Amino acid sequence: MALALDAALGWPPWLYARVGHPVGAIARVIAAGERRWNAAVVAPVAERARGTVSRLSPGPGGGDAGRAGGDHTTPVVDRGTEAASRAADDEPDHLTPARRRLRRLLGAVTLCAAIVVAAGTAWLAERGLRATLGAPAWLAVALLAWPGLAQRSLDDHVRPVAAALEHADIAAARVAVGRIVGRDTAALDQAGVARAAVESLAESFCDAVAAPLFWLLLLGPAGLWGYKAINTADSLIGHREPRWRAFGWAAARTDDLANWLPARLGGALLCVAGGGGWRVLWRDSRRHASPNAGWTEAAMAGALGVRLAGPVAYDGAVAPKPWIGDGHADLDARDIRRGLVVYRRGCLLLWCLAGAVAWAR
Repeated sequence: MALALDAALGWPPWLYARVGHPVGAIARVIAAGERRWNAAVVAPVAERARGTVSRLSPGPGGGDAGRAGGDHTTPVVDRGTEAASRAADDEPDHLTPARRRLRRLLGAVTLCAAIVVAAGTAWLAERGLRATLGAPAWLAVALLAWPGLAQRSLDDHVRPVAAALEHADIAAARVAVGRIVGRDTAALDQAGVARAAVESLAESFCDAVAAPLFWLLLLGPAGLWGYKAINTADSLIGHREPRWRAFGWAAARTDDLANWLPARLGGALLCVAGGGGWRVLWRDSRRHASPNAGWTEAAMAGALGVRLAGPVAYDGAVAPKPWIGDGHADLDARDIRRGLVVYRRGCLLLWCLAGAVAWAR
């Protein structure tokens, strides 16, 4: 039911305008931890938290706050999030071992606070609903899980990129893709825009759909919202720059663990959905800097017969990413549309798996 609600409605603009989005509350908990325990970086984290909340909107700038942007890190965002807040590294990179351990501990406390708030609230709400409503409570529990899924939002944000390219409006395409990735978009050509969109779509299949659903099926709404807390923390503070390296260490490592199995499951599902790509999945999944994002990106590249990733610019500096996949790298709107077909089939396969698990219970 939660999947159906998300597929049909996403997170409607009118609802967002009235009540916001639960991930916004999670982001505020993390920002509060920053204000208290990582004061040197309050301003950048506050800005990043506001960006996270804004990306929840189903309108322009919307998307899932985990890694719905897909660039990681992202990724959505984001998780994009890979280049989020690459401001000057004013935190010294030569912290003493004791200070580094303290920063890691305080970052872990911040992460735990976000998880407790998110998962604890969901657990209490589920218990209250089941105690009050009895058998029909599953409908209300589905409503509780609905905002944690973002299959519709991701689709809604990738389609405009393809539409702009189809109308030969490269400026509009750059704006549209800039809402879901963290790389520099001002100088992207058609192929660069299309690759960014397909990469975001692939990575966010895990972060925005497969992983939340995995934890929902495993641990119920508390598992889903606990995962969203972890993913949001990774988007906000789980970065490699010196200023985040210690404080965000727990968020980054925990997010890697939480996505480990869903990413591999998601990669396999995309290969099934695309009717191929297994060789590229196995060969190239470990070329990505992230231990998880490469699985869905390699699967999508293999399924479409294209090359993704490659050198990408962030804040004016080119990151020499390795290529993932075989085939042509000059992607266009048709490749985005094909990627959306694979993505939607992957979502349908997740529906089937979720139905099988629910039936088995």
